[in-house]
Amino acid sequence: MSLQIKRRGLMLVLSSPSGAGKTTLSRRLLESDGHVTMSVSATTRPKRPAEVEARDYFFVDDEKFQLMAKAGEFLEHAMVFGRHYGTPKRPVLEALAAGRDVLFDIDWQGTQQLRQQVREDVVTIFVLPPSREELERRLRARAQDSAEVVARRMAKANDEISHWAEYDYVIVNDDIVRAQAQVETILEAERLKRARQPGIPAFVETLMRGD
Repeated sequence: MSLQIKRRGLMLVLSSPSGAGKTTLSRRLLESDGHVTMSVSATTRPKRPAEVEARDYFFVDDEKFQLMAKAGEFLEHAMVFGRHYGTPKRPVLEALAAGRDVLFDIDWQGTQQLRQQVREDVVTIFVLPPSREELERRLRARAQDSAEVVARRMAKANDEISHWAEYDYVIVNDDIVRAQAQVETILEAERLKRARQPGIPAFVETLMRGD
């Protein structure tokens, strides 16, 4: 049985322009690490055919979203491509208190808001595509969006990429296996920071006493 030292959970943010791979990286990390839970956002955009309520998103109308925002129920919220997205506060704070890490798939606007509220618990990673050509190829290969939507996402990519320097870490997703390994390395290092291990002082005391 391995030694378990109490630690505080952290918020791991993955951001990127659409198509750079943050959603794929998020899914792979959740599959490989049982200590990570996904933050489920509320959104006003329509549900896609393969999506499941409360697993992928909480799908709400504009009125409900505005009421939640006014009541302070979001850690962050923003409008992206004409739709509202927001992170419900309560389940995230409960997970952190239980020592679980929470993964966020949000944009730079949401990341800034998150830092304003809980800076010490946030670790941010920006995911870059290897080229604009590859970014467009991935968007078209998803076959989820119309040509018009793909064009809008490509037009917005430069604005999103321009915020890369606001993040703690930056990785280039030219190989999904290598990119996943880099994310896992960052996560493990951040978990080991002294400030995130409130159980260390008591453990050190037992070592020094020889218990």
